[in-house]
Amino acid sequence: MAKELKNFTKRSDNYSQWYNELVVKADLAEQSAVRGCMVIKPYGYAIWEKMQRTLDDMFKATGHQNAYFPLLIPKSFLCREAEHVEGFAKECAVVTHYRLKNDPEGNGVVVDPEARLEEELIIRPTSETIIWNTYKNWIHSYRDLPILINQWANVMRWEMRTRMFLRTAEFLWQEGHTAHATKEEAEAEARKMLEVYADFAENYMAVPVIKGVKSPNERFAGAVDTFTIEAMMQDGKALQSGTSHFLGQNFAKAFDVTYMNKENKPEYVWATSWGVSTRLMGALIMTHSDDNGLVLPPHLAPIQVVIVPIYKDAESLAKISERVDTIVKNLRAKGISVKYDDADNKRPGFKFADYEVKGVPVRLAIGARDLENGTVEVMRRDTLEKETMPLDGIEDTVEKLLEDIQKNLLEKARKYREEMTTTADTYEEFKEKIEKGGFILAHWDGSPETEEKIKEETKATIRCIPFEGDTTPGVCMVTGKPSARRVIFARSY
Repeated sequence: MAKELKNFTKRSDNYSQWYNELVVKADLAEQSAVRGCMVIKPYGYAIWEKMQRTLDDMFKATGHQNAYFPLLIPKSFLCREAEHVEGFAKECAVVTHYRLKNDPEGNGVVVDPEARLEEELIIRPTSETIIWNTYKNWIHSYRDLPILINQWANVMRWEMRTRMFLRTAEFLWQEGHTAHATKEEAEAEARKMLEVYADFAENYMAVPVIKGVKSPNERFAGAVDTFTIEAMMQDGKALQSGTSHFLGQNFAKAFDVTYMNKENKPEYVWATSWGVSTRLMGALIMTHSDDNGLVLPPHLAPIQVVIVPIYKDAESLAKISERVDTIVKNLRAKGISVKYDDADNKRPGFKFADYEVKGVPVRLAIGARDLENGTVEVMRRDTLEKETMPLDGIEDTVEKLLEDIQKNLLEKARKYREEMTTTADTYEEFKEKIEKGGFILAHWDGSPETEEKIKEETKATIRCIPFEGDTTPGVCMVTGKPSARRVIFARSY
């Protein structure tokens, strides 16, 4: 049974299949009866809850408050901002009726044709329109600004090709929506929230990210600028892991949201929006996990330490449990989440395999002989290394070990990204290197036509124009025209 748990497709054989199998075997999620939608299982949701709790604290520390806006958006709202509706039109799910009835011809329950909505409603793909229609009622004077609101919600985008966590028709996310008196304040807000995302990705997820701005072709529909954090997965593909948008006055003008400035003159409000989603779960899985299962950074693991007793009879278990009780209390006093698995329905070997697949960072195994010798077997999930350590003071040892694992995962991921980041000066060189994966730094002439040509011919996109990096001018690898600096290309999820 333990062997079946760890019977995965290898990443090197089929990375996509490995990912799908891992999501199911690690008990994170499963497919639902609704096409493109998933069921997030308790263990997977526990990871999302830790992400949510941490991010929520970070948002509130920067002055934001939580609110909630309707799931259903009048179609006319979406149509008010031209770029916005064009960007989301193909993904919208539309509510047209409000009632069912029994079919008089015996075909079961059917839509009541007489219950058609006066105006069709869009199931929220994103909330800019409904929120800015609301802000019109909230904003009158410069004294009402800034408004710093965040919403935790679900959204629906009718994706044709889905993969659990990475791209589903319905997913969970947070979306921040802020209103400001000046352009400078709004731009600063958008960049500040990107820094919050980068901080979370690196210090909690142990995922190194590159911060930058999207090209016009890749920016959010309706935004003036989209700032992004880009991460690299183990197969060399990029994953957009969080975005923050400077919306200018586009939505304020679409919904006629103005305020009276200090000179008592009307001005349009400046806006931002920013969000991360359950896609972060996909990033977590694909950055750290291995052929044995999930690998979780301690800062986000629902169970940071599991303790498994090795015993032959009830008397032996009682002695182990008495000693473990103190360890559990001491670990919890340090803020460490710990599980003592003394259930007798599974053998220790199965438990070891199960917690390994689920990515629990540290495992302690204690038997009767360990009690006699004052020792405990310690295994760290990131390296699979086992070591016999003194039982006395094990709480301090575990605390340090968890931080070492967290640090090691970030350093390992950063080293891999560095190894998989190259430069290309010619288009032929670029085409060769893109087949090997990774980030490629190359010159681009800044035109959407060249960007689209590269995308069509290589399936690679500009992930971002990085804030930091090589800013030496050059010539475009495709057209030979002047290029201000190198940008980051990659194939992506």
